[in-house]
Amino acid sequence: MNKKQVNGFNWIKMMNRVLFLAFFCLGFWSVGIGFSSADEIKTVRVVGSTTVAPIAARAAEAFSKKHPGIRIVVNGGGSGVGINAVGRGLAEIGMASRQVTDKEKKNFASVHLTDHIVGRDGVACAISSEIFNAGVTQLTREQIADIYSGKIKSWKAVGGPDRPILVIDKEKHRGTRHVFMEYVFNDVNARAKGAKLITGSNNEERSKIAQSDSAVGMLSAAWLNADVEGVALKKGDTFIAPTVENIQSGMYPVIRDLLFITAGEPKGILKDFIDFVRGEEGRSIVTESGYVFVPGS
Repeated sequence: MNKKQVNGFNWIKMMNRVLFLAFFCLGFWSVGIGFSSADEIKTVRVVGSTTVAPIAARAAEAFSKKHPGIRIVVNGGGSGVGINAVGRGLAEIGMASRQVTDKEKKNFASVHLTDHIVGRDGVACAISSEIFNAGVTQLTREQIADIYSGKIKSWKAVGGPDRPILVIDKEKHRGTRHVFMEYVFNDVNARAKGAKLITGSNNEERSKIAQSDSAVGMLSAAWLNADVEGVALKKGDTFIAPTVENIQSGMYPVIRDLLFITAGEPKGILKDFIDFVRGEEGRSIVTESGYVFVPGS
């Protein structure tokens, strides 16, 4: 098996496989910026999706330069963790790469979970570059379903080399899994019976795919690189690649909004920060993070 090194974001290396209760105690990676005297610091806790985290981290740095009395702390853990954190009053902003579920809305009905679009992304069926370069550049939904259910076990069955498929799943509370499974199986909670490995963050998933020469996984399109390629997915009679252009135009079949979640409508510094990310000043932050900016979102 070929081993390849992937240059992930250093500030998210410790976000992987987080337990909700331990998450807030262990203090993983964070962006805490804008320190002045202790009496002047106001801390805004931003928690959740590792897909949305690059936007939040870059925005925290830029925003704090204009508001030196504000400290914005960004932690990962997954969309489910972020939504629960806001619902339980453990964070001011949750990050989510999927919609809030009806169950979550019911569980936190008194909180009035409110979402704010901060960008748009595609979810890719990501494979090791060796397999992509060997000819597997596109897959149908049915082929992906058969791979994840364990019916297809070799890349040869989909036009690739005669090599076993290493199927990588994600933790169930991850937003990327939620969106991917809904597309593949029409069931966000679908089991991946063919999976041999379960990962957490985008950084971990990308690293595992890159380190293998025969893996398949689910990944934010912004995290694809030369070692981890995204296959084109079928839409109608055409196969569409997970490029920024295809996501922006709406052609790519697996598109999702990237969200900040608050308890009710934000006020004060929370509103200022969210407006900053969603406004023109946030455009470069979103695009530099690899996502599509949504004007007037």
